[in-house]
Parts: sequence; structure tokens; C-alpha cells
Amino acid sequence: MKLDAPLDAWLAVVNAPGIGPRTVARLIEHFGSPAEILRASSERLAAAGLKPASIASLRQPDPEAIAAVMAWAAQPNAHILSLTDPGYPPLLAEIHDAPPLLYVRGDVSLLAEPQVAIVGSRNPTPSGREITQEFARQLVGFGLVVTSGLALGVDGAAHAAALEEGRTIAVLGTGPDRVYPAGHRDLARRIAESGALVSEFAPGQGPLAQNFPRRNRLISGLSLGVLVTEAALKSGSLITARTALEQGREVFAVPGSIRNPLARGCHALIRDGAKLVETAAEILVELAPVLRCALAAPVSTGDADLASTGVGTTPSSPESLDAESRRLLESMGFDPVAPDELIGRSGLPAQRIASMLLVLELSGHVSSAPGGRYSRLRG
Repeated sequence: MKLDAPLDAWLAVVNAPGIGPRTVARLIEHFGSPAEILRASSERLAAAGLKPASIASLRQPDPEAIAAVMAWAAQPNAHILSLTDPGYPPLLAEIHDAPPLLYVRGDVSLLAEPQVAIVGSRNPTPSGREITQEFARQLVGFGLVVTSGLALGVDGAAHAAALEEGRTIAVLGTGPDRVYPAGHRDLARRIAESGALVSEFAPGQGPLAQNFPRRNRLISGLSLGVLVTEAALKSGSLITARTALEQGREVFAVPGSIRNPLARGCHALIRDGAKLVETAAEILVELAPVLRCALAAPVSTGDADLASTGVGTTPSSPESLDAESRRLLESMGFDPVAPDELIGRSGLPAQRIASMLLVLELSGHVSSAPGGRYSRLRG
């Protein structure tokens, strides 16, 4: 079979049995590109550590399997990103087993924007569901994208709440054309319309148990940090959180009652070093250093959520800020001032001021100085 298009070559390599993400990365490093892998002799492939079944598949790729994926990609709003594509999410590319291909339905540019993952129990308490929704709304209000796994319970609550205020990314344990659980079909449709559905599994792949732990590493890999709102001690959410730690991501957990069995997972994470948080503003403060780095790179234009806060966009005029932000800005001079002084001048609560100062700094309206003081940058 002749393979001319680079994507065809990627699909031929990824479809070969016994070739996973780490093997693909090793082969690319050795041969330089998927096309060169396909051109390599059987002897060279064997010398690179491939088994006979893998080599046979590379010698004769399945044309029907490749054609089926290409037909899916030809649909509106469907995208395939290879690991070497400029649009591949940079944070995910950093993990040691990054997927060679990502299948995306929706706004593909959203994958490169700053994200916080929210995960937790599939059977949360009413309080846990409300807390999840509150955090999701607050995070998108700060201009962040909420990412989760489309599962029942906390995942679904996070996605739905995020859609009320902004956009969200759902990472699937199935192919991009399948929805699991089936009860989330309408939610998945809404996410695809205004956010993104992403999977490393090819179209047609159904829900297999072994795929969901693999999905979890993508949830954390795409995100700056992972928040667990409610989880039992033996929970897939804890796997996601521990994967996040291995990937160098921040992990946050919401404490709960010692009588609530779904708080025990969060308490275990906190004992292991996760940061205890009670508001989204506390997450924002913890992520400030990495957010500044993330936002130093160009971000996509036309993002209503980011534009509403000024985060990651060209600095707006003070008149475009909300009333509380203008009030805080007007309480600040061009000489450094401590937050305590701003509390007295503006009459705003301390916790609100802390998060507002960070957003104003990220949006270019104020500058931080040594000693935790802030000054205004423009009139």
C-alpha cells in the first residue's frame, strides 16, 4: 500500500499491534518520522526491538482501518493531531507516554489553553455535587478551562457547570464517535458544540475497562492542576491525582466531614501532600507561577471567557473591567501598596481581593512587588 500523506503514515504506525505511545516515541527518535519507520527494512525494525507481528503490520498496513479514520476526520468539527503537529497541546506533549495521535471533536485550539481538571466520585453526595459545580463556575469565571472525564457524578457536574459560564474539555475512554456513559450523549453534544471532546482512541473504539486508566493520564497531562472534590479511598480519581503528581502537576483536594466516606480519598491526598482548598481563588493563587508561564505564550483569539477577565489577552481598559475590579483598581496608586491597605480603602473582603489582584496582574493592570505589595500599571 502506498502511503503519501503524513497522517496516513502516523495511522499505519499507531495501528500496528504491540506499538504503544512509548514505543512510537522511541521509533520516532530512532528513525525520524513515521514515513521513515514505514520505509525501514524488516531487519532494521527488528534491530529496533519490534516483534514480528508489529513488523508485518508495518510492512502491510490495513487500508480499510486507515480509510475509516480518514473518513471520520473529513467530517465537520473533527480533527486529528499528531505529536509533531504545532497544534498538539504542549503540556500533554511533556509527559513520557504522550499519545502519538489525538482525535478531537470541537474547538481543537482549546486543548492548548490553561486548564484545571476536576475529578471525583461517580456517586457524589448532594453537597459534593454542589461544591463541584461551584468550583467549576469559579474556575471558568477566572478564564480557565475545566477538564474532566465525562463520567457520571463529579465529572458530569463539572462539565455541566462549566458550560454555564464558559467552555470545557471532556477526555474520553472511547473513540471520539462514541459516548460513555450513554446518558451523557446530550452533554457530550453540548461540549462538542462549544468546547472539545478528545481521545487517544480511534473512531469506533467502544468502552473497554483498560482504556479508562489510560484516559486518566490525559486528563492530568492536559491540565496545570487536578482538583478532587469528593472521592472514596479506592477511586479512579485518586489514580488521576497520583498520575498528576508523577507528571509534575499540582493536586488540590476539598476536605469534608470525617463521617463522609467520600471525603476519605480527599483526606488521604491531603496527607500525601495535596493542597487543601476551599475556593477556586486558592487554586488560582497556587497556580499563579505556572499560569504566568502558560500565558506568556500566544493564546487563541476570540475566547469570550478569557476576554471577560483579561487573562491571557491584550490588556483592556479599566472601563471594561467589572465594577469590583474597577473599585479595587481605583483604590490603588502607582506606588506599591499592601493588600491590607486595599481592604480598608476598597471595603472588599480579603479573600476576594487576593483573587482579584492575581487576575488583574495576569491581565496586565497591576504589578506585584517584593513583600506581597501591588501597584497600578496604567491610568
